[in-house]
Amino acid sequence: MKPTHRQNRRTETAGPKNGERPGKSGERRSAPSQKSRKNGGMGLSSDRFSDRKRPDRQIPDGKSSRVPSETVEKSSGKNRSACPVYKKCGACQYLHLSYEKQLAVKQEMINGLLKGLCPVKPIIGMENPYHYRNKVHAVFGHDRRGNAVSGVYKEGTHELVPVETCLIEDEKADEIIGTIRGMLRSFKIRTFDEDTGYGLLRHVLVKRGFATGEIMVVLVTASPVFPSKNHFVKALREKHPEITTIIQNVNGRSTSMVLGEKEHVLWGKGYIEDILCGHRFRISSRSFYQVNPVQTEKLYNKAMELAGLTGRETVLDAYCGIGTIGITASSRAGRVIGVELNRDAVRDAVQNAKRNEIKNIEFYCNDAGRFMSRMAADGERLDVVFMDPPRGGSTEEFIQAAAQAGPRTVVYISCGPETLARDLRVFEKKGYKAREAWPVDLFPWTGHCECVVKLEKIRK
Repeated sequence: MKPTHRQNRRTETAGPKNGERPGKSGERRSAPSQKSRKNGGMGLSSDRFSDRKRPDRQIPDGKSSRVPSETVEKSSGKNRSACPVYKKCGACQYLHLSYEKQLAVKQEMINGLLKGLCPVKPIIGMENPYHYRNKVHAVFGHDRRGNAVSGVYKEGTHELVPVETCLIEDEKADEIIGTIRGMLRSFKIRTFDEDTGYGLLRHVLVKRGFATGEIMVVLVTASPVFPSKNHFVKALREKHPEITTIIQNVNGRSTSMVLGEKEHVLWGKGYIEDILCGHRFRISSRSFYQVNPVQTEKLYNKAMELAGLTGRETVLDAYCGIGTIGITASSRAGRVIGVELNRDAVRDAVQNAKRNEIKNIEFYCNDAGRFMSRMAADGERLDVVFMDPPRGGSTEEFIQAAAQAGPRTVVYISCGPETLARDLRVFEKKGYKAREAWPVDLFPWTGHCECVVKLEKIRK
């Protein structure tokens, strides 16, 4: 490749070459939108969960994501009775169904969406579908008596619904949030009031490494001035010695974004680490990292299987984030390139490659579509493309660039099956046929389902 082009790609190095990728980060909180607190993958986009899909929501090509009436059977009520905010929260749309029935409904949904596009394999479910979320976000406010409360916004409103425990959140994270809530009065810390603009604490974000047990607590405040913060941190650590780092993030703007631009490490190293598919990853407050590592390993292992890597291929990881997919592929490929627009994520990806002593991977802060177009123009070979776009799916420009680069295989990891169906049709027009799809249930009790698809170049 020509040196000038390498410079234009704005690379950062992690081995012989490095780079970085920003992907699905950007922690966002859109309380008034139909997003919920358990976002399936786009950082903290109102992080209660994916899009709060209403039962009658229509999807492309006349198909509907509506749960068929015959599947909405009455359950024992065990799960609903265990969640007092089931109806107000809106995160767990399938709490009224047994887990087996949920899997059947999701299988039926994917079958319908991808009908005529490719065969759909049996859905990959979870053995223990409870408390799987390793990232928990709580909005802080106060009730009519002035007592501190934390929880989620009621769907489509700014009405705060108090939540103390959750069936899908990490139990230790919920416990820590409860401790913080109980400490506010003694430290005379007021929660932020959106109407008046007064108060300090807006949100608390807790991330926990599934394999390592490391815990990060992020206190999102409306002001950088945090009275008695050292005493507060000390008291919190005494109550929860398992916490490994505490961060203050400052967000003084009137915005739907959860995290502000500035943050300060109050204690610890400012990040946590976790192990995924045998590799160690650094996770910062802003990093996108799959919230269900157990199912993510199944998803990534299936993606590697579909790629058919032999150790000689040149692989591109588009939308690579902190490098999880590319690093997982590195031991099975000859060369791996990760491309991402989010500069913070790219920095994390570079550090992750160094941490795992991987020498055959490089990361670039760039647009993946433009990057592939340039590779094609330079005559560079590309054998396999992994793509894991945000919920809105890919773009026709990206798909055109992928086809122009000419890989033998594209492995599409989708967090939005409706847009996946749309994109597979575009791929077919560009000369790539979907061969098989594997649904993976990353988010039990919700209407959300991931899917990994193998596409092959159509031989003329």
